[in-house]
Amino acid sequence: MVIASPSDWNLRDRTFNWGDRTYVMGVLNVTPDSFSDGGQFNTLETAIVQAQHLITAGVDMLDIGGQSTRPGARQIPIEEELRRVVPVVEAIRHSQDIGLAQAVISVDTTQSEVARLAVKAGADLINDISGGTYDAAMFATVADLGVPIILMHIRGTPDMMQKDTNYSDLIGEIYDFLERQTKTAQAAGLRSSQIAIDPGIGFGKSYTQNLEILRQVSTFRQLNYPILIGPSRKSFLGWLLQQPDPQERAWGTAAACCAAIAGGADILRVHDSKEIIEVCKVADAIWRQRLPDYCRNSD
Repeated sequence: MVIASPSDWNLRDRTFNWGDRTYVMGVLNVTPDSFSDGGQFNTLETAIVQAQHLITAGVDMLDIGGQSTRPGARQIPIEEELRRVVPVVEAIRHSQDIGLAQAVISVDTTQSEVARLAVKAGADLINDISGGTYDAAMFATVADLGVPIILMHIRGTPDMMQKDTNYSDLIGEIYDFLERQTKTAQAAGLRSSQIAIDPGIGFGKSYTQNLEILRQVSTFRQLNYPILIGPSRKSFLGWLLQQPDPQERAWGTAAACCAAIAGGADILRVHDSKEIIEVCKVADAIWRQRLPDYCRNSD
């Protein structure tokens, strides 16, 4: 079966041509309690330094999150999430550094009010780990804003999601959820070309189920939306590597990213930007037969 490529996204001064190469989303957690880097970038100054670092490394977009979604995390008040996120978006947009000021910004939120005010401040898209299920106003809000949204599969909420990882058909249930939520989004006014999907590695899945998702990434291509995969530094890698420190899981993350690219992933959400950008260049040359421009006139 031939699967058509999803429609391109045009954000800021660039085009995301799905299927051409793998795009890298750099994680910018402005939280005190995220599992890997909580507290490292939760001041305006440190957040901007990290944003500059990610853009200089070559990421295609930033993903700014003010609400931790690690297992066991509890929901913070919307006012606190806004206090963490909006000033960072504004500071990036008003940066004197042109490259940083033109960065494509995603905001990682499940709250429609955060989405609205973040986009007003200069964000370009929304990354909703609940797939639009936590806030009934999310889809109508994003449709009104006219920006893309990434819909992820999750079971339960972060504080309880690892309590129930029993599936009768793991891939089938994730697929059905994403299909249902993309249809619900379109019924609320979103165009199909505004939607991307994420099967939700680490969100309500066991260690071995995360591996199965990586084996089956290509299954989700049948939905014909860009696919985001986010394996970066997650606990299933720590389990495999016997590595308790998330920041020491870059090589495991690289292997998971290779599997995702081989399966047809379009976006990788990662912490270790420089390393994974290099992984993408090599993996794209292998599986997409895409050479970097500087290699095309040599053998």
